[in-house]
Amino acid sequence: MSNGSPSPLLSESQRRVVGSALTLLAFLGSVAMLITAVIVLGRLLVFFSSVLWPLAAAGVLALILRPLIIRIERWFKLRRLSAVVLLFGVFILVVGSGVLVLLPTLVSQLIDFIAFLPTLWENAANYVQAHYPQWITLAKKYLANPSVRSLADGLASEGKNLFSHAIPSLRAAFGGMMDVFAFMTHMAIVPVYLFFFLLMRGEPTADLGRHLPFLRPSVREDVIFLASEFVSIVESFFRGQILIGLCMGVLFAIGFTSIGLKFGLFIGLALGVLNIVPYLGTILGLAVALPLAFFQPAGGWHLVGLVLAVKAVVQTAESWVLTPKILGERTGLHPAVIIVAVFFWGTAFGGVLGMLFAVPLTAFFVTAWRLMKRKYFQAADV
Repeated sequence: MSNGSPSPLLSESQRRVVGSALTLLAFLGSVAMLITAVIVLGRLLVFFSSVLWPLAAAGVLALILRPLIIRIERWFKLRRLSAVVLLFGVFILVVGSGVLVLLPTLVSQLIDFIAFLPTLWENAANYVQAHYPQWITLAKKYLANPSVRSLADGLASEGKNLFSHAIPSLRAAFGGMMDVFAFMTHMAIVPVYLFFFLLMRGEPTADLGRHLPFLRPSVREDVIFLASEFVSIVESFFRGQILIGLCMGVLFAIGFTSIGLKFGLFIGLALGVLNIVPYLGTILGLAVALPLAFFQPAGGWHLVGLVLAVKAVVQTAESWVLTPKILGERTGLHPAVIIVAVFFWGTAFGGVLGMLFAVPLTAFFVTAWRLMKRKYFQAADV
């Protein structure tokens, strides 16, 4: 105090405490802003989903087909427009032939499967009553309790109310002619978007830097790198998943049909398509195929074992042959992380669209985190 300088307001330890508290508040604020941004973006995606999903589908297909268009140009020495028209023509011929061959059988099996569901439920109820009557006795005993009975009646009432509200919603969503017309319009616009996307030359992010003049050069380079990395991840992931899903669908269809599983062609191809979303086909496949194998006529534990054997063979082929050869280690994500990502992005972005892009989005954020950690955080430590 002899030099006349004022004493500090806070001591050294108090300043450290205040600094730590402010750092924690800033971190929590950043997390809250990030969560808010994800929620707002998810709501916007849900609201504009009818506009965005045709663009997303056409964009992904364009990324997948772009190398093929370039090869057609080189092989046949065609202009880009002629190459795109040729690809569309070949696609229409191939898909049209496949539809003519497989569609009647698939539609027939789908209708028969829906009609067989009440019989499947009746067979399951009869099996439980014949082999496990003690379960029915136990259920009746507990339902005789007024508290349990009241709880069961409440759950049943809630289920009926939910069902009664869901049916009008489903009818409103899919039953009106205007909704069907809107869905068909969105489906029809996908090839139009795809046609113009395929006509574009160069990398999708080639001109991105010109639209970001307000960023510092180093930051602009990082943004361009991350955008290019995301496009590359989306391209390789969906190309790989579609090929893997088609291969698995064919293998499942052949395996299920050969062992005598009812509706094996339809179920096998459906599970292959559902495997475009990681693990979705596996979960639904076991939930549908196993009860069907056990309760169908001439079914039983032997058919359940055969279904599990087919599942194990196809899953082994997918894990050891298809994924390493087609997809490789492009995403670098642990299977548990993929499962969490599917549920997280499916919830955040309102369903199927988020589930489809769960793995590319997660891989992108992992890449962005590694870049930030290597370029900024380590530099700050130095």
